[in-house]
Amino acid sequence: MLPTFKLREKLFYGWLVIANLLVIGTAIWGIRFSFGVFFKSLESEFNLTRAATSAIFSTQMVLGVAFSILGGWAVDRYGPKVLFLILGTVTGLGLVLTSQTNALWQLFFTYSLFLAMGTTPIYVGVMSTASRWFVRKRGMALGIASSGAGLGPLVFAPFATYLIARFDWRTAYLVSGIIAWLMVLPLSRLLKREPSDIGALPDGAEKSSVAKIEDTGIQLAGLSIREAFRTRSFWMVFFIFLLFAASLFLILTHLVPYAMDIGFSAAEAATLLSVAGAATIVGRVLLGIASDRMGRKAATIICTLLHTAAMVWLLWARELWMLYLFALAFGFAWGGIGPTTAAMIGDTFGLGKIGAILGALDAGFNIGAAIGPIFGGIIFDVNQSYLIAFLSSAVSMAVATLLVFLVRKETK
Repeated sequence: MLPTFKLREKLFYGWLVIANLLVIGTAIWGIRFSFGVFFKSLESEFNLTRAATSAIFSTQMVLGVAFSILGGWAVDRYGPKVLFLILGTVTGLGLVLTSQTNALWQLFFTYSLFLAMGTTPIYVGVMSTASRWFVRKRGMALGIASSGAGLGPLVFAPFATYLIARFDWRTAYLVSGIIAWLMVLPLSRLLKREPSDIGALPDGAEKSSVAKIEDTGIQLAGLSIREAFRTRSFWMVFFIFLLFAASLFLILTHLVPYAMDIGFSAAEAATLLSVAGAATIVGRVLLGIASDRMGRKAATIICTLLHTAAMVWLLWARELWMLYLFALAFGFAWGGIGPTTAAMIGDTFGLGKIGAILGALDAGFNIGAAIGPIFGGIIFDVNQSYLIAFLSSAVSMAVATLLVFLVRKETK
């Protein structure tokens, strides 16, 4: 029999789950989003073009399509404890091995493959787990849990930059791998799949009878992955993810080299990622709360429009203050899109198979994330300029805004 759980006696365990997801996400997302900091070091070390260097990251994203789907299935089947234990182990191993590479082909194995396995399912794992623990406060919970996507770059970008400047890129990857093990592995042991595991209900609501808790399946009702595939809304969200990821990872991969190209130091360029990361945290929490009040679609549209405006601003940004302003707007929009779309997906398809559905949708995200960096690299190699790439990014986010309007609730 499951143990009874009373909110008056202790803090709702769901908030401990959210805190653990925040710390785990800080490590994994920080590592995943820090490739731009290593970009010029790898380009120089292996004598690569921008497109070839970008291909290291894009290959990771392509491989991640399969692992996002597998991760969604795994979190539904085995729970977050097993999933994050695997992610932490593989991510740390991949970085440690990357620090020892001596040829380009080795990077495609140790970095592209291992980090595809270790970091790609992070979105699915965090969002599906947090969604199961909250209903009324789902937007806020998702915003806090996913803030690691902002806190990670805020912490890891300057830290990795310091290690590269003080030692080299190999040491930076070695230390990052060890940190991944130390942060993720212990905390994964504290995660639980859903409130019923401890005799509770979402949002900390109480039930006097464990049997009644087990019979309460409303919050877990929803479409199967096969049923979701057949809906228009699934494909609208799929392409929203694809377009957003293409724009996002174009910037995360090329913003630092772009800033250095126009005359700023490596430290100043890396600081842009930190500013964006800080703004992401604010965006995730505020837009997550806003989505609980104004609705998921309205909050998501605010994010996509702000992202579009930020990309248009970047076309003319040449001064450091202009780049900082871009990073603030871009980071705020990037942060808000995560929890608002995840909450919208839960409302649209239900929570019964939320892990599998998020995993399938995240495949679209990974396709976009693969396209964005290599597209930017090719555009730069051909034109010695990112202008066309940044303009294309703005257009893609405008299209994503239109697609949000077409999403509708598919569950009864």
